[in-house]
This record gives sequence, C-alpha cells and structure tokens, in this order.
Amino acid sequence: MSGELRLRRAARAVVLDPDDRVLLVRFEFPARAVWAAPGGGLDGDETHEQAIVRELAEEVGLEAPVLGPVVWERTHVVPFISGQWDGQVERFFLVRTPRFEPAPQLTWEELRREYVTAMRWWTLAEVRASAETFAPRRMGELLEALLRDGPPAVPIDAGV
Repeated sequence: MSGELRLRRAARAVVLDPDDRVLLVRFEFPARAVWAAPGGGLDGDETHEQAIVRELAEEVGLEAPVLGPVVWERTHVVPFISGQWDGQVERFFLVRTPRFEPAPQLTWEELRREYVTAMRWWTLAEVRASAETFAPRRMGELLEALLRDGPPAVPIDAGV
C-alpha cells in the first residue's frame, strides 16, 4: 500500500432561508449520528457545482438553487463507505433560498441507504444550544460568523 489517502471529493451547501434558518440533514452511521449540511460526493467527472445542484434536488428537493460562494472547506479523514474511502474533502457553497418544505427526490429507502434519516430547519440559537453532534463540529460558531460577517473573502477551514 502506498500510504496515500484515498479522499473523496464532495460538495455541500449551507442552505439559509430568509429567516437565517439553516437546513441540516441527519446522517446515522453505525458508530455515530451527526447533523450536517446537505450534499455528497462528486460522481465521475462532475464539478463541485454540478454535484451540489444534483445533491440538493435528490436529498432535500431544492431545484435550481442559486449557488453563492464557497464559504467553508473541510477535510475529514475517517474510513467510510465500506472502506472504499479514507475520508472526504468538502466544499461548502452558500445557498440563499426562499422558505420551502424539504421534499427529497430520492425515496426514504434510498436516503437511508446513504445514511440520511431526517432533515429539518434550525435556527442559530437551536444549533448553539443543542447537545446533538454537528459536522463540522464548530457548526454554531461558523454559522454565527457567516450570518454576522457575510461570506468570507476566501473559504474558511471548517475543521472536523
């Protein structure tokens, strides 16, 4: 083995409604559960932009989102997908959208195969007060800075 990490490229979206609520998806893995931004891995030669547009439609039913800048980046090294990958490198796009009720294109059976078990809108106060685990772990702090200061000039390292 070469020792080189096999890192999956992925795109996620910080989806914010007019009331600054953030849409998060619950992933339940065998060892833990986390609330995270919707999104996922790039398929084939997809760009990050193409992947997040596809993922938002599939996961939460958001069609034709207006993509803002990449606000966060994150490299997460943990073996997953049955050992196929050693981790994931993620870009988080800012997506401002009118309020909508999530209505995934995928069935719940298909979503559960991707470890998705729930989705909901969160206020910043709810994220900050919650005992739930978020990915990235600094979700509350990152959201607070984004809402207060707007998109950063260059993407912020979101940490693990």
